[in-house]
Amino acid sequence: MEMTMTAEDYKLRTARSYKLILLFAMVSMTMMFAGLTSAYVVSQSRADWLKDFQLPSAFYFSTIAILGCSLTFHLAKKAIQKDNRSKTTSLLLATLALGISFIVLQFVGFGQIVANGHYFTGNASSITTTFLYVIVVVHLIHLAGGMISLLIIIYNHFKQKYNSTQTLGIELGAMYWHFLDFLWVYLFLFLYFFK
Repeated sequence: MEMTMTAEDYKLRTARSYKLILLFAMVSMTMMFAGLTSAYVVSQSRADWLKDFQLPSAFYFSTIAILGCSLTFHLAKKAIQKDNRSKTTSLLLATLALGISFIVLQFVGFGQIVANGHYFTGNASSITTTFLYVIVVVHLIHLAGGMISLLIIIYNHFKQKYNSTQTLGIELGAMYWHFLDFLWVYLFLFLYFFK
């Protein structure tokens, strides 16, 4: 006896598949950062480890920016679920602005580190700043993927591909941004307490 799949069943199955793929990707990224942070902890026993290193103030502000990204993305998802297109547009654009602010603040933070005489590579570098550089740059690479997906979501939103019955793209984007947010907060707290 053959069972036919309705359009709604197909849509639900597709959504579950995409969410599962994204979940697997996030788990693998988490494992990579767990390895980097473990190596950071193990390297603290080295003689050239900086004991008095302070995180730049820009990293504090970038943390606020990325928390704002998660909030605005979540609210955008809620707005499209209520078919509030104008509010969704405003919130997606706010997410984009906050994401750009996060990236700019990260580079300002790198500038502050260099201005304090700590370099990431070369003879004047230390293992502490090199690890910090690698961890933050790898996070920024993942954030670049988030920014690209956000731009695609904004484009699709302007093409009116989302509504209360079709929110998958925004849901996936919000999941990834929440992951990036959690990941940065974890990294920030880790670097703050394990310096």
